[in-house]
Amino acid sequence: MSHKQQIYDKEKVTFNLIVYKKFGKNFEVAVDPDLAIAYKNKTNKTEEDIQELLKAENIFADTKKGLLASEQELKEVFQTNNFIQIVKKMLEEGDIQLTSEYREKLRQEKKTKITQLIHRMAIDPRTGSPHPVTRIENAMNEAKIKIDEFKKAEDQIQEIMHLLKPIIPIKLETKKYKIHIAVQYASKLIGTLKGYGKVKTETWLNDGSYTCEIEIPAGIQEELMDELNSKTHGSVQIDQIQ
Repeated sequence: MSHKQQIYDKEKVTFNLIVYKKFGKNFEVAVDPDLAIAYKNKTNKTEEDIQELLKAENIFADTKKGLLASEQELKEVFQTNNFIQIVKKMLEEGDIQLTSEYREKLRQEKKTKITQLIHRMAIDPRTGSPHPVTRIENAMNEAKIKIDEFKKAEDQIQEIMHLLKPIIPIKLETKKYKIHIAVQYASKLIGTLKGYGKVKTETWLNDGSYTCEIEIPAGIQEELMDELNSKTHGSVQIDQIQ
């Protein structure tokens, strides 16, 4: 995200807004926050996307006061009075100003995702098993960890793990397995395997069966084994390499 797309809230606001400032002038438009954030991150953007994210077909100088921007100021700053073209420029170069309620919603969603990722990716080094989700949540609360609602969950894992270590014994670890799946189940389970980790090598054998070496987070090894055994009715061979 570029500096022009920084997302912030300088004060508690009532509306989720796109705010654009230029030549000492202020312009605001009310938007659906989910769609506006999605628009900022999209590669292929359409006029329909803009129309869908708008909450009102007005451009304000001050939304709180209900003051509309004048047509003259819009023309001076944007060099057009075309509403969609103005909003498009505001979206591309302006900032998203969010309500505190919406930001808290994003934080909770991101915290849940981070907790699940840590549960799947990390283990208790004393037991080799993953920590229960509740234990991770309690440790995060005790460590007073602050979630960045706009930063990817995956990009926050390392820092959060560092803060958790004084609270609970935890570490990120991967395991490598060689897996052989019988012919009648092989083609159906390739997608499942790749959803668990990184397939390093794979081979289709002459009898139609499938073998691969896969690297997965240590915390989900039992989950993977249980799913493979269940879906193949035991017609799978799993050997740990590392």
